[in-house]
Amino acid sequence: MFGFGDLARDFGQPVMLWQVGILLATLALAWLLARVLRRGLDQRQPTRSQTLRFGAESLNRASFPLIGAALVWLARAIAGQFMHTSLLDLALVPLFGIGLIYIVFFFARRVFSRDGEIHPWLFLVEKIVSLVVWVGMVLTVMGIQDDVIAWMGSVQFRIANAHMTLLSLITGLLWVGVTMIVAMWLGSAFEDRLMRSTTLDANLKVAVARVGRAALVLAAVLISLSLVGIDITVLGVFGGALGVGLGFGMQKIASNYVSGFIILLDRSLRIGDTINVSGLQGRVTQIRTRYTVVRGLDGIETLIPNEKLITDVVQNQSSYLTRGYAKAAVQVAYASDVEQAMSLLARAAEDVPRVLREPAPTPYLASFGPDGINLELGFWIEDAATGTSGVRSSVNRNIWRLFSEHDISIPFAQREVRIVGNAADAMLNPVTMTAPAVSQAESAR
Repeated sequence: MFGFGDLARDFGQPVMLWQVGILLATLALAWLLARVLRRGLDQRQPTRSQTLRFGAESLNRASFPLIGAALVWLARAIAGQFMHTSLLDLALVPLFGIGLIYIVFFFARRVFSRDGEIHPWLFLVEKIVSLVVWVGMVLTVMGIQDDVIAWMGSVQFRIANAHMTLLSLITGLLWVGVTMIVAMWLGSAFEDRLMRSTTLDANLKVAVARVGRAALVLAAVLISLSLVGIDITVLGVFGGALGVGLGFGMQKIASNYVSGFIILLDRSLRIGDTINVSGLQGRVTQIRTRYTVVRGLDGIETLIPNEKLITDVVQNQSSYLTRGYAKAAVQVAYASDVEQAMSLLARAAEDVPRVLREPAPTPYLASFGPDGINLELGFWIEDAATGTSGVRSSVNRNIWRLFSEHDISIPFAQREVRIVGNAADAMLNPVTMTAPAVSQAESAR
């Protein structure tokens, strides 16, 4: 056990010089090994996700103190057979403590970060861990850790029917925090590995990942409660009461969660689909267990409860077929060659990007209008969910160019106005375009 008395006794003695030399040598070797390890980790950075690179910073920082602590502990075990090792005992405390802090930071950043975005809880976890570890290091250096532990074990109090001490409460909270962080880290790692799979459907990946993370968190809660000393069999009554409360007070929330899993499992909607629900049209960007995020045509994202997507009529404009059908309507004069105009319509859709050749674009004689013959060109567009306006514009421009080159005229609307009676009288009498006012008596009828 470390004590300042041993350090003061060795101070000024030759054994202190030996300890300083051993400490400097082990730290230099630890620095070299940590540098090699960092280079190996940095070479894997390009193939990692943003979250892994974000957490690897703490892992790189933890390499030197942890390797140094291992080497100092080994040197102390060997040198302790020949001389006092008070300085090496003192060096072990900050090396191990700082390494432990960075290791916890690594797991916390894996849990509370997404694509490098920092969650507000991350700062709270890092501050609590730093405070606990530094307090432990100070108590260890001062040599009063056993006295403090004994005092916490003597402080007793009662919670319901359970007798607890301050030491058991703090230990239980630490176990709860550790098991929860480990469970959330395992869930995050499981989700990352699952999302990289190429054989599973996207919706199935999301559903399995959510269920897996929930199961791990539930297992962590049960394990931590058992470690604290709480009998988990009493949770049966609490679970029944909670179920009744969910049935009455949280119907909408529970319904949204159930609807979310139904959407993910039956694959009725997929990420990237263009949908129209209750007049809102947009692209599905996220499918959460409680809501679905739809990005509208104006770029604004709307959160739609999953229950609404189950109970309301939803138009999926993407469908599982990515192609869509479009038409281009045009009118030609009665004096034009209709057969030539229809062949030019078919040519207008050739070599236009995203226009499918099979089924081939087909012209139609739609009807006979008052000013000309109405023609239509029907064609299929690839990836119609990404938009069709640009494709239709290109086809219409080709129609205009081909009709101009082959003298196919598009008629203007023509109207003849005939004046019946004496033209001079009609010019003298003003024409009233509005109806005469209706009297109150007539309106009452």
